[in-house]
Amino acid sequence: MPGSFEKVYKMGNPAYTDQEYTQIGDIAMKEETYPFIARPLPYEYDALIPVLDQETLSFHHDKHYKTYVDNLNNALADYPELQGMSLRELLININSLPAEIRTAVRNNGGGVYNHELYFDSMKSPMGQEPSGILAEAIDRDFGSYKQWKEQMKQAAVGKFGSGWAWLVTDKKGNLSIVQTANQDVPDLEELTPLLLVDVWEHAYYLQYQNRRADYVEGWFDLINWRKAGKRYEEVCAVPV
Repeated sequence: MPGSFEKVYKMGNPAYTDQEYTQIGDIAMKEETYPFIARPLPYEYDALIPVLDQETLSFHHDKHYKTYVDNLNNALADYPELQGMSLRELLININSLPAEIRTAVRNNGGGVYNHELYFDSMKSPMGQEPSGILAEAIDRDFGSYKQWKEQMKQAAVGKFGSGWAWLVTDKKGNLSIVQTANQDVPDLEELTPLLLVDVWEHAYYLQYQNRRADYVEGWFDLINWRKAGKRYEEVCAVPV
């Protein structure tokens, strides 16, 4: 496994397995500190066709996501006492940050966190479904994969305005679906995100216009369930 900050960002190396990609992404999200760096995609820009075309994905990643990274760095530039904090630490302690940058860090730090997990939780469309203990937990907590999919789609399509729909787990392995508005994140002290779908219009409008439901339906085929399963296994392996 990469041990240095620089190596963590060599995404796209075909020598890395899905499991290694998951570990690399999780290390980056937990340990990266100022100045934050826009992480490259772990796949090519055309890898998610036909669900997401190259123009949509490149515009989303290179323009919107990178802007959040730049704005987060700008917000922290004059606060050296905060520059040693990881992204997760900044978001968990958002209410303790100086009032003059609190909103900027909430919006842009959340934008970075959410987009990195979103991009890292997708793969080429192959119709994969959950397996192992995550599949068992989905059946237990939602009734079936089909019922989870219906509830997840309802949360994503029904989110008013801009935001996200998440599959998260608590420390005991109980799954739930949550919505967040804008670039807000779930309670990261109590919940671990497993995957999420972006329902800001910039995530899909170039290709789908106002057809959010069609975009979300296609997104289910992009979920990298191996990565989500690995995240869930790591939570379940920690004694409560």
